[in-house]
Amino acid sequence: MFPSVDSALANPWGTMRLVVGEPLHPGGDEATAALLDRADVTAGTRLLDVGCGAGNALSLARERGADAIGIDLNPVGERTLRGDLEHLPVRTGGVDVVLAECVLCLADDLDGALAEAHRVLPDDGRLALSDVVVEGDLPGVPARVEEALCLTGQRKRAHLRERVDAAGFDVGEVRDHREALLEMRDRARRRVDYEGLLGAMGSDGEALLDAIRALEGAIESGDVGYVSLVASPV
Repeated sequence: MFPSVDSALANPWGTMRLVVGEPLHPGGDEATAALLDRADVTAGTRLLDVGCGAGNALSLARERGADAIGIDLNPVGERTLRGDLEHLPVRTGGVDVVLAECVLCLADDLDGALAEAHRVLPDDGRLALSDVVVEGDLPGVPARVEEALCLTGQRKRAHLRERVDAAGFDVGEVRDHREALLEMRDRARRRVDYEGLLGAMGSDGEALLDAIRALEGAIESGDVGYVSLVASPV
């Protein structure tokens, strides 16, 4: 059963799991595997998955023979620790790769989170991240929805790259994953009848339906996007 409007916005990630399933980021396991390839994750690689969630990426890394651990505010599964982006429970230089898929947008202090990633990596380490980017304003998307989905603040692609650079990383190619984001939108449409469910919730449901339509329009136009990059400490 679809949650109420208030509970959906209060627990956006739980709502997304209901709507699109796991994993929550665009491109799913295929995108994770490609990012692991770019970060040269192979047998023996010490990998830290920040915001590991249900552990899909950990499983993929371990299938390659990587020594993978995860951190999350609510850790589940084997070799997962409780921690947050700005206070990683790992010693300095303790991992070869920090993986951060669609999670840096949750950081209250982006610079602090990037500084922590830099701290736990050796000179030849790699930061592999993917995240949502926003260009311009999002007309029609209520502030509550923007905040729930981490679309507020400095979310431009250029700003993300600037902050990674400023944290002491050399950034390689930044790749755009618009098609994966569109596929995720289409998957949500196939799983959930928004019009039927929200239309029966009265004015609150109609308002959320309008917000979903506005967000879908922003994805279609490219105002909301998804990018990935691999960077090395310098």
